[in-house]
This record gives sequence, C-alpha cells and structure tokens, in this order.
Amino acid sequence: MATWVLTGSLENFRVNVGRGFDLVGFKERRRNQAAEVEPGDEIVYYVTGVQAFGAIARVRSRMFEDRAPVWPQDAKKHPEDYPWRVEAEPVAVLSEDAFVAAESLVDELEHVRKWPAEHWHLAFQGQLRTVSEPDARLLRERIGAAAAVTAGTG
Repeated sequence: MATWVLTGSLENFRVNVGRGFDLVGFKERRRNQAAEVEPGDEIVYYVTGVQAFGAIARVRSRMFEDRAPVWPQDAKKHPEDYPWRVEAEPVAVLSEDAFVAAESLVDELEHVRKWPAEHWHLAFQGQLRTVSEPDARLLRERIGAAAAVTAGTG
C-alpha cells in the first residue's frame, strides 16, 4: 500500500467534501503517476492557500479516464478537468477549522527535509507525490487525532 499526498485548492477540497470523497481526480500531466495508484492506497489531501492537511481517502479502484466536469473550472488561467480518476472512500475528513497545519509537521516529515527549512512549502508543489511509510504514519496519526477531537466536540 502506498500513501500519496494530493495537492489541491480549498475550492476543490470543498467539492470533495460535498461528494463524500468518492472520487479523486488527477491532472492531465499526472497520468503516469495516477496509473500507479492502486486500490488500498491512501490519498492525503494537502490544501494550498491554507497550507494544511484536510483529509485522507482510501482508493477503491484502478485509474480510469473520465472528462465529465466535477471540479470548478471558472476563473482559472489553464482549466483542468482532472481526467485520470479513481473511486475512493473517506478515511478521515476534517472540518476546515480543524485542518492540520503543514508547518506544524515540517520538522518531522522526511519528505520536507529535501528542501531548505525556510522553503518547506516547496515540498508540496506539484499535484501528486508518494511519501515514506514513517511520513504516512505521522500524517494518519495527526489527521486521525484531529478528526477524533472534532468528532468529540461536534
């Protein structure tokens, strides 16, 4: 099982929330990576702008092509239809006020150490990447703990 970090906008994250995280879409140029995603893999959602982790979904299907509009296309210089898709199911979904700030994990994530400390945010540019098992465990623990706290107060 692999763990992937998927970078996307808050607007797209909200669409996923509304859909119950049933579908994951990958950009046109990410076809080869998307083809490596397998059932059982986990997708950790990194939300740009707020620089935080908001959810984990588990992949339920192999990649397929579908260009039906799902995610917003308006006001973008280069609209994306995210044609490479997999079916998924939610594992942990955080409310926006409970997102796990990426900066709070910078010193612990192996993946981030590839960049100078002051430029940690570069670790999450580009739409899709895999992370090591220690990083995957850390992300599952922190997002799971935030979800438990949210569930306990909601």
